[in-house]
Amino acid sequence: MKTTLGLLCYLLICITVEATNQIPQQEYIVYLGDLPKNGVPLSSLHTNLLQVALGSNVLDSIIHSYKRSFNGFVAKLTKEEMTRLSEMDDVVSVFPNGNTELHTTRSWDFMGFSQQVNRALPVESDLIIGVLDTGIWPESDSFKDDGFGPPPAKWKGTCQSSANFTCNKKIIGAKYYKNSGIFDKLDVQSPRDTNGHGTHTASTAAGNIVSNASLYGAGRGIARGGVPSARIAVYKVCWEGGCPYADILAAFDDAIADGVDIISLSVGGRFPRNYFEDPIAIAAFHAMRKGILTSNSAGNNGPSLLSVSNYSPWSLSVAASTIDRKFLTKVQLGNNKVYEGVSINTFSDLTDFYPLVYGGNVKNRTLNISYLDPSYCDPGTLDAELVKGKIVFCELISNIGEAPFLAGAVGTVMRDSRSTDVARSYPLPAAHFGLTDGTTIFEYVNTTSNPIARILKSNEGNDTFAPYVASFSSRGPNPITNHLLSPDISAPGVDILAAWSQTAGLTSIEEDTRRSPYHIISGTSMACPHATAAAAYVKSFHPSWTPGALKSALMTTAFPMSVDSNPEGELAYGAGHINPLKAVDPGLVYDIGELDYIEFLCGEGYADKLLRLITSDNSSSCSNVTKEAVWDLNLPSFGIGGVPFKPFTQSFTRTVTNVGNPSSTYKSKITAPQGLKIQVEPSELSFSSQGQKLSFVLKVEGVMARSRLSASLVWDNGVNQARSPIVVYPTS
Repeated sequence: MKTTLGLLCYLLICITVEATNQIPQQEYIVYLGDLPKNGVPLSSLHTNLLQVALGSNVLDSIIHSYKRSFNGFVAKLTKEEMTRLSEMDDVVSVFPNGNTELHTTRSWDFMGFSQQVNRALPVESDLIIGVLDTGIWPESDSFKDDGFGPPPAKWKGTCQSSANFTCNKKIIGAKYYKNSGIFDKLDVQSPRDTNGHGTHTASTAAGNIVSNASLYGAGRGIARGGVPSARIAVYKVCWEGGCPYADILAAFDDAIADGVDIISLSVGGRFPRNYFEDPIAIAAFHAMRKGILTSNSAGNNGPSLLSVSNYSPWSLSVAASTIDRKFLTKVQLGNNKVYEGVSINTFSDLTDFYPLVYGGNVKNRTLNISYLDPSYCDPGTLDAELVKGKIVFCELISNIGEAPFLAGAVGTVMRDSRSTDVARSYPLPAAHFGLTDGTTIFEYVNTTSNPIARILKSNEGNDTFAPYVASFSSRGPNPITNHLLSPDISAPGVDILAAWSQTAGLTSIEEDTRRSPYHIISGTSMACPHATAAAAYVKSFHPSWTPGALKSALMTTAFPMSVDSNPEGELAYGAGHINPLKAVDPGLVYDIGELDYIEFLCGEGYADKLLRLITSDNSSSCSNVTKEAVWDLNLPSFGIGGVPFKPFTQSFTRTVTNVGNPSSTYKSKITAPQGLKIQVEPSELSFSSQGQKLSFVLKVEGVMARSRLSASLVWDNGVNQARSPIVVYPTS
């Protein structure tokens, strides 16, 4: 009988060995489940099992038997022997031996950004990250102030202390905003976070190093932010009813004046607005003018193109990508078939089998609302008498298991056409399947006289395709200026473990009373603080760098991502996957100042009067600026949108600043697909000093294809490589 691997991956220390005979052998772990109740000697049982499976003397094959807490063994097997053994009824699973270790929040280690990276500690401790979100849970271990000195002298903010909230030397400022003055019954009128989202993002960016963090054992390891020595200033702008524009603007207004160094904002609208009709773009523009980079989440409306919700070129728009860890949940049917879905199921194994029913067959007949469908397990659609004590099969995952949970089910199994790249928490044992396995389970439910199943506790698997952009992550290009790439960069945003509010549940269901100091969630909201922290890390080494320089450093040093795993390419991940270590020394930066943005806005058609209002500079004028200025904004990326099958020629002028070796020569390297002709003039840039600026022109010619064409420009001096994406894509 097949059962879960459970905690096996935490209990086994595995060593890989080379085969010593002609037939390749490998160490495999053979898991047999629980200890037998009949007291049979396990060493003999294991030997006999191998002999039955392999038909030979296998005494020397067994390396070790597990016989104190669970039943299994490690053996040297060929691949064919492993397959034969795995098909035996008494075997739960057979899998290759490998190295296991305690996992951290994982995302930072996945990027090669370990705890031991070099840090500019005195400067990092003076950095202040402004987090605009749902507030913060100040008692979390992630925000203790042990070892911190007083706030930096530049800090001018305040703390709205109250009976239930105080700041410390880590959380140096906190305010809440509710312009309407109208509070929901669940709203807490203080900077305290009762939702969890703000605590999660703040700790991802700048949380302390905390050992043994987990969500009920899942993801157990060390939780830490990217810049754990930095300070946090909290601006609570989000409530039960959302994040009002007025409150966001008020918080930005304060944060800029308070002296924060980076602003992290993981919220956004659903529909595109012109730059200066978008409150976040407006506020980020003014932050940029004061030397403050705004890091924004790209949005969770993917995978549709033109769905990105934060796209102003003066901020950093961040897509969400996966890490090399997946949470997998097995469901065993009464026919002994086992299927592996995704979820974060921290409940103990359902040791017994339970009846498995289809939602469409257990309808609440007292419900008379036509648009609610029991097959989808919509709220209130299930009959509690027919559901209690059963596992319910549902057609969608949109209602987070609420209806089966409230109706008294013991579990739920869901099939959905949506991607299985994200694991979710549910209020009861649950697993989400795609259409293939989901349909097989559905057929079992509806063709078996007494279908039964059990759901096992989640285990952690390895995603060998990571990183790739999550299906939910919003895609570009920029919906206002179509030739600008957006999002700018990708960062971990899937299955991220970070601190959580102790009054917030693990799901949005009020009756789910579970609480945890750490939670695992996904979204571009989780990607944004990773990029925030990376920018702060770079700034700790280069305090005088502008927001444009910081953004450029992150983009030109990003890990290139596989187009095979990301069908939308740069329209999904921008310049690539963030690489904080390399961004400290980019060699060259594409710096952008306020005047550059003004010229860009002139090219976009903004009037002198409006620009003068924005800048308070009556000399601002577009009289000498042509529409070509929109192509020459000094971004480290190049985009061309157009009509399919139409020939095009487009030139871009860019200026790079030497921030590396004073005397250095960079050569241009172009990678381009067939159909694109790309030239760089000049093809070499020779610098004689740090801070020196040199310009070049990039010319792209071709015929617009039906789909995206990806190319790149790399400036290489033998030590540093500054890489920029070049993307041609149809916009109609």
